[in-house]
Amino acid sequence: MEVELTDLVQRPKPVSVPGLGVTVLFLGAIALGALLGLSDPDLGANLSQGIDPTLLAMVGMLFFEVRLRAVAAGLANLRFIALAVGANFLVVPLIGYAIASLFLSGQPLFYTGLLIYFLAPCTDWFLGFTRMARGDTALGAALLPINMLVQLLLYPLWLWLFTRHTGVVDFETIPSVLLQWFLVPFIVAQAVRWLAVRLLSAAVFERVCEAVGFLIPFVTAALIFQIFAANVTTIAAHLEAFVPILMAILVFFILTYALGEGLTRLFGLRHAEQALLVMTTAARNAPLMLAVTAVAIPNQPLIYAALVIGMLVEFPHLTMLKQLLLAKAERKGSNA
Repeated sequence: MEVELTDLVQRPKPVSVPGLGVTVLFLGAIALGALLGLSDPDLGANLSQGIDPTLLAMVGMLFFEVRLRAVAAGLANLRFIALAVGANFLVVPLIGYAIASLFLSGQPLFYTGLLIYFLAPCTDWFLGFTRMARGDTALGAALLPINMLVQLLLYPLWLWLFTRHTGVVDFETIPSVLLQWFLVPFIVAQAVRWLAVRLLSAAVFERVCEAVGFLIPFVTAALIFQIFAANVTTIAAHLEAFVPILMAILVFFILTYALGEGLTRLFGLRHAEQALLVMTTAARNAPLMLAVTAVAIPNQPLIYAALVIGMLVEFPHLTMLKQLLLAKAERKGSNA
């Protein structure tokens, strides 16, 4: 039985692991990886051999979740789609570049990692927070494949525009990396999804999607564990940079919230649209960017560490945003 478009758009899958639970999961992966790497450096180094398979598994799962057919639903509100895409891919990159330059211009590796974290909008779990904030999840589902494809296409351009002065990136290798590691897996994952939609019942297909969504944070945690186990000594030697990274991320979250508020007032968005806009401009696609960067810019653990720090802060922040948006909605309701 084929799953109907309404099933894919109107019933988006919630976040399977609560946001704070994911933060704890990632913190545990960092702690365990660091302890193992410090206590047995040889074993930590050996674990790095499993990074590529873990990356491929995570990429495949993320691409399997992309619902290309959901884009059709978004065409009914092309005005909002254009607004969200413009905010995410024109305004937010400029905000991220300014913040990374301000806080980490003297640390090219951390600067590059933080900038990559800022550039890519989330394509998975932000939708769960949007639902909890009473946002428009059907419209959000239409944004997911758009965000995914646009950020992968823009990744080389972003790096060239914002990081070419650092000398960190080998730009000649990026096209082949994106082709081998992301275009091919994307086609395979979407082919598997297409077959599953047609071969499985709607209920079974929904359970498969839920299982994939549930596993993604754990596969991401496994990747973080491997990275820290193999590179803990290098990362530990630069702990003093973590404070400016955290400050930069905090400023980024404040400015993106202000951006969402400003656009809401300028365009007269209803609450459901505002909640979606605030969440999509705040949440970042750190798992996919970690995967892309690990293969596009290999053997640079400090870049990866900056991305991981962003992930740790993001879930508590999205939880606070949810509460703020709900409180605003209740105040508007009481004043109506």
